[in-house]
Amino acid sequence: MTPQPAAPSAPASRAPAAGARRRPVQQRSQERYERLLDACAGLLDEVGTAGLTTKEVALRAEVPIGTLYQFFAGKEGLLAALAERNLARFLDGLTRRVAAAGHPDVAGFTDLAVEEFVAMKRTVAGFGHLDFGLVDAVPAEVDDLHLLDAELDNNAAVAVRLRTIGGGLFAAPGYALALRVAMECADAVLKLAFRADPDGDPALIGECKRLVCSYLAEVPAAD
Repeated sequence: MTPQPAAPSAPASRAPAAGARRRPVQQRSQERYERLLDACAGLLDEVGTAGLTTKEVALRAEVPIGTLYQFFAGKEGLLAALAERNLARFLDGLTRRVAAAGHPDVAGFTDLAVEEFVAMKRTVAGFGHLDFGLVDAVPAEVDDLHLLDAELDNNAAVAVRLRTIGGGLFAAPGYALALRVAMECADAVLKLAFRADPDGDPALIGECKRLVCSYLAEVPAAD
């Protein structure tokens, strides 16, 4: 499938470590902000992170370079804001899947989370290079580990949000650590799945689900 620009979505609850300098308020500014993120996503698919420049992003978005720097401090801020938008879209999609499923158990929740991630990997522009933190080579000027949160690394920040969406499923204290570990495992296996097949190797995606489900099923009900 042809990657599409991510639809505008509500920002994640925490501000990224080096994301937007300011949030646009007026409609015209909001449109420019989204065009810049769309341009960044599209260029990631064309030139990768190493070839990405703020100048090219501004040109692609048909926005003055000065306007870009009104919103973002530089390349890291731009990538952080795009990662934040990716996460917001992922969480919105997962929330809809969970609501449609009724009351999924841990295994069902895991399946839905992996399916939403895989769907975005296949269809959202730039997601294959960035998702919630850089997948390809990290430029020296970018702190890849903290694109989403100044204190938590990217996977830990995502785990916090997943625990919130899961609600009672992950109420036991042990899930605070277990979800972070599960994120690291899923991240590694899904990277392998998309390295083996541009659309994601189905067998490896299945193994990712099995691995995470088996691990989370062993989390004790209490410490």
